[in-house]
Amino acid sequence: MSQSTASPIDVAVGILMKPNGDVLLGQRPEGKPYAGYWEFPGGKVEPGESILDALKREFVEELGVQVLSAEPWCGVEYVYPHAHVRLHFYISRDWRGEPQGLEGQAFAWQGSFDVEPLLPATIPLLEWLNQLRYCK
Repeated sequence: MSQSTASPIDVAVGILMKPNGDVLLGQRPEGKPYAGYWEFPGGKVEPGESILDALKREFVEELGVQVLSAEPWCGVEYVYPHAHVRLHFYISRDWRGEPQGLEGQAFAWQGSFDVEPLLPATIPLLEWLNQLRYCK
């Protein structure tokens, strides 16, 4: 129960968005909490690191993709059984390279989100994201 009293862990999360509105989801690899669940890629912010720098670092480490620019989109706090996280979502339409599963994870470009299970903190964002993608 000590997790709930700890301050939340800051996590940088990136949404790569193609011109047609498709976004990249990754599958959590074996050995991590919620292994097999789909999520937007990202990772923990290191001490002294900006959110955007953490995002860029994680995308290079996990996917071999260089994020050239990204805009802050929203923030969500979520308490999982194993951790209390503060998720900082950024949307990038400008990156270099093709995603590769450098940690052995699967990934998929999604227009209609037909992969499951989705990580619980991700689910409420999908409707907002659909409004952003398709209600111009």
